[in-house]
Amino acid sequence: MAHEEVVERYSGLARAALAGESVVDCAPDAFADGCFGATGYDDTAGLPEGALRASLGCGNPVAVAELRTGETVLDLGSGGGIDVLLSARRIGPYGKAYGLDASADMVELARRNAAEAGVANTEFVCGTIEAIPLPDHAVEVVISNCVINLSSDKAAVLAETFRVLRPGGRLGISDVVTDSATGGAVEAQRRVATEQRVGCIAGSLTVVEYRALLAATGFVATSITLTADHGDGVRSAIIQAVKPAISPGLEIRPMREIDAEQVLAIYQAGLDTGQASFETLAPSWEGFTGGKLTHLRYVAVDTGTGEVVGWVAASPVSARAVYAGVVEHSLYVHPDCQAHGIGRALLAAFIAGSQDAGIWTIQAGIFPQNAPSLSLHQALGFRVIGTRERVGHHHGVWRDVILLERRSAVTGLEAGAPSVAALRRALDQA
Repeated sequence: MAHEEVVERYSGLARAALAGESVVDCAPDAFADGCFGATGYDDTAGLPEGALRASLGCGNPVAVAELRTGETVLDLGSGGGIDVLLSARRIGPYGKAYGLDASADMVELARRNAAEAGVANTEFVCGTIEAIPLPDHAVEVVISNCVINLSSDKAAVLAETFRVLRPGGRLGISDVVTDSATGGAVEAQRRVATEQRVGCIAGSLTVVEYRALLAATGFVATSITLTADHGDGVRSAIIQAVKPAISPGLEIRPMREIDAEQVLAIYQAGLDTGQASFETLAPSWEGFTGGKLTHLRYVAVDTGTGEVVGWVAASPVSARAVYAGVVEHSLYVHPDCQAHGIGRALLAAFIAGSQDAGIWTIQAGIFPQNAPSLSLHQALGFRVIGTRERVGHHHGVWRDVILLERRSAVTGLEAGAPSVAALRRALDQA
């Protein structure tokens, strides 16, 4: 279904709600069995009847968004405004709750409901979730209720969500997902029919695809909790993730090819100190990327200038399948930007991202003389496992290397979880 058709469909539902009618966006049995609409909430007392009538979601994202007093929150696809009004309650008068919807009729309905509720700390905006009409770093929390599945460009939706979130900001949404992509043509047809029955117009992502797309966008600390089962592998789900935290004026995002020159310059500056590695010359970009995993690469950038001020990346320790969850990492910060918490923020983001990717062990080799690096790694959970004495001849001196590792308490390989190989394939395709 084209974007214009989606907008017209929901505009028609909004007009019906404005006329005092109850609206339903999926088959009656799905609505009753899947906790769609206002039945998914337990705190609707005092909300306008119009907001309840126009509630078309598949969960209660407000309940899992962990909203705090004074925060700014954005609801993607706000419809009649029920999640915005509930958010406004939680953040209080000093917070701000935005609602974004592509239907002007839905925006009109939501504004009317907010006025009826006497809620002043809300603002409803007409626009698309693929091009959010808010500036960078505008909100602390993004919520959404069964809307992202309606988009035919989910990558753009998540990229825009990442852009408008402040560092450390949170994503807490309800959506429709598919718990598996297995099966033949008949099973696929059944899944499509079930998606249509529950109002999932553009098709749902599998759980593995959703995780990979969130990771490729830059989100970490991802969790996907399956809730209602609609049959044929189609599920409602609560999806949570975090934009990596870092000091004001900076942002952590995935490394891109356009960062090559700056990344390699920082690499060389680190090598020039003589305390970062046995290497003396940074490789070409082709050599750099060839030795690193395609994912788990992050840069810290100055949001004002776009300058890269630090980076972290992972290398596999072995091609053998048994070591799929073991990586070695490299971490470098621009010499003019050290002692500002950038390395700590990058390493924290890397650890969170590695756990999302099913990595169970991160290894590092550090010179004993590199005390700041040793201290940083141990502060973030790395333990010393030994010393390789006089292992290499460097600048005319035999040097020791201290070996450290961080073993994850969340391996990503618990029963029912996707394998590391499956996540890597999905990350490569995202």
